Formats: sequence, structure tokens, C-alpha cells
Amino acid sequence: YCVEFKTESLSHHCALENRPYARWMQYLREGHTVCVACQPPAMNADTHRCSGDGHNADGGKILYWEAVGNSQCQGTWKKIQQLKHCSCPLVHSFIFT
Repeated sequence: YCVEFKTESLSHHCALENRPYARWMQYLREGHTVCVACQPPAMNADTHRCSGDGHNADGGKILYWEAVGNSQCQGTWKKIQQLKHCSCPLVHSFIFT
């Protein structure tokens, strides 16, 4: 499954990232909608959920995220909706880890 989030805030460290495999962090922006897929091995075998997916967090609750590979690139987002069938666009698409 996938979860759509609206990015509320992010640290300035994301924009400073210039390593080739991590340049995607430069394109994160406040107010953008991002789509995050929950897949094995991040998916818990018992609950079939990914940690941090915002389960039961509807109603504008602020959730925290951190980019893999640069713990200083972090921020907050709000869950928009969970999608049973992932149809994430190629840009602004991520995977839970």
C-alpha cells in the first residue's frame, strides 16, 4: 500500500545535499504532496504495516520523517490518505525503510 502526505516542514540540510545518490533531497519542498510505498522488508510481517505510516493519524496530526542517508534531512508531514493500490507518480515517490 501507499500513503500520501503533505510536507509541512523540512530542515535546510535537505537542500544542501549534493551526493549523487542523495540529490533527490534537494527537491523536497514544503507544501508538496509526496507518496510513500510500504513494501517488505519495511513491512511488519504480523501487522502488514510500515512503522511511521500514520495509521490512525487522520485529522491533521503532525508526523515526523527522516531521510535515509542523511539524518539531518528531516521534517514533518500530515497524512492525506492511504491508497490500497499504489499509483504514485515517479517524482515525489518514496519507500518506508
